[in-house]
Amino acid sequence: MASSRLRAEGPATVMAIGTAVPPTIHEQSTYPDYYFEATNCNHKTELKAKFKRICEKMHIDKRHMVVTKELLEEYPSIGSYMDHSLNDRHKVVMEWVPKMAKEAAEKAIQEWGRPKSEITHIVMATTSVVNMPGVDLLVAKSLGLSPKLRRVMMYQTGCWGGAAALRVAKDLAENNKGARVLVVCSECTAIFFRAPSEEYLDGLVGQGLFGDGAAAVIVGSDPEPEIENPLYEIQWAGEMNVPDSEGAIDGHLMEAGMYYHLRPEIPKLVSKSIDEFVSEARGFAESTDVNELFWAVHPGGVAILNQIENQLGLVPEKLRASRDILASNGNMASACVLFVLNQVLNRSKKMGSATTGEGKQYGLLVGIGPGLTMEALVLKSVPLIN
Repeated sequence: MASSRLRAEGPATVMAIGTAVPPTIHEQSTYPDYYFEATNCNHKTELKAKFKRICEKMHIDKRHMVVTKELLEEYPSIGSYMDHSLNDRHKVVMEWVPKMAKEAAEKAIQEWGRPKSEITHIVMATTSVVNMPGVDLLVAKSLGLSPKLRRVMMYQTGCWGGAAALRVAKDLAENNKGARVLVVCSECTAIFFRAPSEEYLDGLVGQGLFGDGAAAVIVGSDPEPEIENPLYEIQWAGEMNVPDSEGAIDGHLMEAGMYYHLRPEIPKLVSKSIDEFVSEARGFAESTDVNELFWAVHPGGVAILNQIENQLGLVPEKLRASRDILASNGNMASACVLFVLNQVLNRSKKMGSATTGEGKQYGLLVGIGPGLTMEALVLKSVPLIN
């Protein structure tokens, strides 16, 4: 009986969302010229033409990135292909990952409207850097959070890390009465930016796809009436390792930075398992019609979104928030799906929706990343306060 009193009475809720990006914007239409010039590879005309075709198919308009010509002049090893560059990369990401994380967290805390002293836990995810002490502690100290803060640091989760961090926050909030959990995801492509090479065509896809950004969410159960205004209730969370997907997405941190591999059959592998995966979630969403749900899907790439849309029979508007973020920011790994959820909220407000879920009561947030791993949460929208 004593332990039950230490648990929350209601489900975990998303109480606030904040996002941050670095100031430099790279337009996708001119990025191939910039990329090959910045890495002194303009002489590789055939490879440059190939990269232009790749970028044109991404359905990306622009991305925010830390890497600039000035940064490459300061750290030329980052712009090479195989030079030992991990020391330089570490310096850059250790500046920007906490910096973007702090900015996103400050926005979330401001939107939440409660004193930061009430934050009891932090869950942080990044694939951009490994460090001791953890980046979570650096972010907590920079925000001035309590020294008694309970911390969870999640490294190397990749693109499903945002959904996974929300799942961990859900468990913490529901099992610790009064807990307020700060979830932070922050990613910086400087860890794997490198010169193009005919030997590493997977790298071209990543150089045209990924962007930098951070997102933060406040999660807590039993919101204080008339003080806290939850945005979504988290009803259920689940995870699935896609069968026969070994090596579909993997990454390795080496002396020359992060190397990753992206198999071309990733969209088909996701499509093969997505129906089975979300069928369990739909039961918790009290709906068998996928178009009666709102969707916040990690935009791993346009082909993945197309396959999910076709396999599930979604009408085009269902993945509009995901496509919007892909176009404006590219794929920001773990932070990206939280940007998408924020876009769902913004779209709901713009369309004059009665709820935070684009007029729908329930929705699914889906993360997809290395493993091949899919992570999903069932969200229940709340009445939208104008």
